[in-house]
Amino acid sequence: MKIKFVLPILCTLPMMANAAIPYRVEQTKMPVPETPTGLDNEAYARMHRFYIGGAYNFSMWQNFTDDNDLTINGKNTSSFEATAGLRIYDTFRVEANYVRTNAEWNKLSFVGDTIFVNAIWDARIDNIYRIFRSQMIVPYVGIGAGLSWNSADDGVKLDKKIAPVAAAMAGIAVEFSSWFALDFGYRYSFMFNPGTDVVVDLNPTAHQFKVGARVSF
Repeated sequence: MKIKFVLPILCTLPMMANAAIPYRVEQTKMPVPETPTGLDNEAYARMHRFYIGGAYNFSMWQNFTDDNDLTINGKNTSSFEATAGLRIYDTFRVEANYVRTNAEWNKLSFVGDTIFVNAIWDARIDNIYRIFRSQMIVPYVGIGAGLSWNSADDGVKLDKKIAPVAAAMAGIAVEFSSWFALDFGYRYSFMFNPGTDVVVDLNPTAHQFKVGARVSF
């Protein structure tokens, strides 16, 4: 008699095992990778990660008085610069600038090849930008540091051919499209003592205004 009951029970075991499979599968769900929605903080940066550009610079060099009360008066000069940048986020980018420096005072002048590396924050309005993904006027601020390789005119000796530089900047970018923008900026440039024999402990300082263009890709 007992064998009659055992045999049906053994036949039902496979069905009971199959019934448990959906439960086990449900309990072992794999994490699903998130897909960017196009409204995150890299929506623009993913499409245009890099950019290049160029600009015209107008520099107003400041007066300087050394420890011997010798005063030199700064002059206004013009120069150019080239730019290459990398967008980390829509609101943050890292930029490298090459600036052809022309510095002039009434008693001396020199030229330099200056390279800045800048950290720049763009003031994109998130709640509007991420919906419509366009913002024509984009203010920005930034800080930078670098080196300048300088050479002086005849009659002026530089003790240091390479001098550190620092900068603070602000400006407005006018983005006509997702790939082209005009740049109107201001930069406060400070060069640590290049060591001239005319003026002791000279730290060339300038207010620089630039007008340029950037192409994103």
